[in-house]
Amino acid sequence: MTVEKVDTLIVGGGQAGLAASEHLSNNKVPHLLVERSRIAERWRSERWDSLVANGPAWHDRFPTMEFADLDPDSFAPRDRIVGYFEAFAEQIAAPIRCGVEVTSLTRLEDGSGFRAETSQGVIEAKNVIAATGPFQKPIIPVLVPAETAILQIHSAAYRNPDQLPDGAVMVIGAGSSGTQIADELARAGRKVYLSVGPHNRPPRAYRGRDFVWWLGALGHWDVKTYDPALEHVTIAVSGARGGHTVDFRKLAAGGITLVGRAETYENGVMRFAPDLAKNIAAGDADYLSVLDAADAYAVREGLDFPEEPEARIIGPAPECAINPVLELDFAKAGITSIIWATGYALDFSWLKVGDFDAKGRPFHKDGVSPVPGLYFVGLSWLSRRASAFIWGAWGDAKNVAEHIAARSR
Repeated sequence: MTVEKVDTLIVGGGQAGLAASEHLSNNKVPHLLVERSRIAERWRSERWDSLVANGPAWHDRFPTMEFADLDPDSFAPRDRIVGYFEAFAEQIAAPIRCGVEVTSLTRLEDGSGFRAETSQGVIEAKNVIAATGPFQKPIIPVLVPAETAILQIHSAAYRNPDQLPDGAVMVIGAGSSGTQIADELARAGRKVYLSVGPHNRPPRAYRGRDFVWWLGALGHWDVKTYDPALEHVTIAVSGARGGHTVDFRKLAAGGITLVGRAETYENGVMRFAPDLAKNIAAGDADYLSVLDAADAYAVREGLDFPEEPEARIIGPAPECAINPVLELDFAKAGITSIIWATGYALDFSWLKVGDFDAKGRPFHKDGVSPVPGLYFVGLSWLSRRASAFIWGAWGDAKNVAEHIAARSR
């Protein structure tokens, strides 16, 4: 059997893998990038049709390539993002090989590198960068029995309202995906119930600057220490329809029935925690805290940004928060579908090297594994808060590529 040998193997042809390829080339490190399907496959097949980026085009990109045909303050649609990554791969002449799935990675017996079993044969490499990203395995909680007549899909499998059977829809999870999908369904004329748990609710923009700009100015992108208490706190922000601040009061006014966290399901009845009002209030407090920090920064830096007192106006609680629905008979409510916008788990089952914690997260320091020659790029909080974002992965990939180059000297 022929064994292909390379200096460095990158696994994954999304934003992290492409960023790693650019920096390896800049450091003159020979490498091969393999992708199980197509470039940016998750953007193609695991996102809904109307999805747009949650950050403006000037921000959600690599520093070395702009969205040439988009207004920098607009929000790139899904297909345009795919095209961007394809064009970037061409720009950097990435040595990418699509349709190659790595099924197993083991250490060579002499410790000199790794052996990758792939769908197209064996590849041996001195270094390996795992760049498969944080959105690997959709999580659907074991709450509603699979044998019920209700259609259950994860947000990764949702495409558009026509995909669902007639009837009302329960959306569980009120981060960016859940709120945008619920809003789309309601605008399409569906009756929608949205389960709202703890969340952060930043302003889309404030005093003439997008919230991603404020995160940078306030140093939040560079925060390095992850707070475990926030692990299940989602961020409700939207680039849909030109970008807007998510306001659960407006969603309720638009016909969506808000409920608390889903707790149990039995005999066709789902029960919810009595925490809806508390969750909305905590989201409001987070929203106002961003405004407070932004105002303080503007004063401290002497910035002549236009004031925006109307941004602090928060309307009354919606009726569904004042008198919450604590249980819902799906048949009586006409609910025929559940969309689980409940996040993802990591899946490194193909990695037979390295150590992982109880949640499958690999041990590393800024992407450098304790196993010599093994690296990670594109994971959430790899080195800082920005790591899972396009430009954040680019910066992490630069550090990893430089580490590999130094190791090869």
